Amino acid sequence: MTRTVPFTLYSRSYCHLCEDMLQALLALQQPGEHFEVAVVDVDADPALVARFDELVPVLYGDPAGEELCHYFLDPAASRGWADACLARAA
Repeated sequence: MTRTVPFTLYSRSYCHLCEDMLQALLALQQPGEHFEVAVVDVDADPALVARFDELVPVLYGDPAGEELCHYFLDPAASRGWADACLARAA
């Protein structure tokens, strides 16, 4: 049974750090897990540009919660979020 873990990645087009973070995040998946990553283009919404502009990429587990990391993936924070989600779903 595959268990899903949600993430939201605030990104923008032509951002190599954004692509790097996405690939590093997906590499953290373990067998039986699926990281469902909603990639949000900050440039499509002026409010998001005002909020994140120079910080992208920015990773959240829950968009209404705390930021997990920005610029570069924090593997410990990302794995911690995934493990907490999986524990709640068990």
